Amino acid sequence: MIEVEVKGDLEYAIRQLKKKLQIDGVKRELKRREYYEKPSIKKRRKSAEALRKLRKYNRMKNRY
Repeated sequence: MIEVEVKGDLEYAIRQLKKKLQIDGVKRELKRREYYEKPSIKKRRKSAEALRKLRKYNRMKNRY
């Protein structure tokens, strides 16, 4: 559950909410679920995501 505390400026609170939704991947998930995804394409997408995460992890690991 995502919560944003509003203290005065409503536009600032909306920006914070959008940022939190983007970080959590909610917007991407909604966009992806908009249309049916064939199981073969879903499998290919998941393996590509896993590969990207692994590469990112290795880059970060080698950096420090």
